[in-house]
Amino acid sequence: MPVHLKQMRPVYVVGAGWHRYQSLSDDTFVTLGLAAVRGALADAGIEWPEVESAYVAKALLPMAPGRPILRHLGASGIELIHIENASASGSAAFRKACIEIASGVTDVALVLGVDKPTGKPNVRAESVTGIRALADDAIVPFTHFALLADQYAQRWGVSPDDIARVAVKNHGNGARNPNAQRQQVRTLEEVLGGRKVSGNFTTLQCTPVGEGAAAVIVASEDAIRRLGIAGDKPVRVTGSAARSQRVYEDPGRFDATLTAETTRIALEQAGVAPSQLDIVELHDAFTVEEVEYVEAMGLCEPGEAVPLLKAGAWDIGGRCAVNPSGGLIAMGHPIGPTGVGQIGEIALQLRGAAGARQHAGAKTGLAHMVGVGAVCYVHVLQRD
Repeated sequence: MPVHLKQMRPVYVVGAGWHRYQSLSDDTFVTLGLAAVRGALADAGIEWPEVESAYVAKALLPMAPGRPILRHLGASGIELIHIENASASGSAAFRKACIEIASGVTDVALVLGVDKPTGKPNVRAESVTGIRALADDAIVPFTHFALLADQYAQRWGVSPDDIARVAVKNHGNGARNPNAQRQQVRTLEEVLGGRKVSGNFTTLQCTPVGEGAAAVIVASEDAIRRLGIAGDKPVRVTGSAARSQRVYEDPGRFDATLTAETTRIALEQAGVAPSQLDIVELHDAFTVEEVEYVEAMGLCEPGEAVPLLKAGAWDIGGRCAVNPSGGLIAMGHPIGPTGVGQIGEIALQLRGAAGARQHAGAKTGLAHMVGVGAVCYVHVLQRD
């Protein structure tokens, strides 16, 4: 019978670090990555030689960027693995590091997400298969989600303006986050008045894709004791699930269905009900995604997400803080780092160390990412 994390050796996040997510700059990807790793090591209170393996997530950078980053910390001979899984690259790397620690293969692992647009064309493999498809070049992500937003509004009798309130909330959260790409409070009028992208979406309702880095240190109980890691740092990973797309009855909403499946598995592993979640960091590349996914996760009944949004249920200080980091819409989406940054945000929240965006009394958090709709990762973290 397959086993899951909670049945294995306990796994903890003990440190987190970032290089601010930002628009394309003259900073090298090495500078970005080193800032995040050094921040995570300092947060955990350990030195580089204590790290036994490293997982590096990227999507836009060329082959093997971890080598020129980590050699500046010292050529320690550790195992180095690179992972690319579209928007879920960082989430996939984190899951593999957790499994390694839980299995007892190593005691301390680094997970680094780093990305920087190179200026060269970056295409999905689907577009270069050499096999023609009827929908080639017809549907792009922002069109897909703009159509979903229109369908959601019609299905539940809400207005596109109401869905745009997701962006107002998340821009407000991002304004409290020194690592966010967008750090400006926005009114609903400003969000709606931005440049149109597709349908009712404006640029302020869509994620920016920039550059940046995020890193976390994952460790076993043995390592925590041996290295003297401070008792206020460890946050346990109690659930980890990964799924890929199947054939669904409603193919237009495959993202939400895949999210529902994966979230259910992760919550069952952790022994947590959706109502017990205090923090949720989810994939909100477009505003409608947050609305769809909080319902798919079971945080509320279908059709209730927007009324609860308007009532403040998803605010910091509300029923459940959804995307307190600012989410992809305000925190940004450098791609490789995004899933790792979510884990770091949740760890800070559960430690009570999130500063101006702290959600009081947070004990349980969930991180969620999808990658081009084909894969989904969900992790549950809890404060012992």
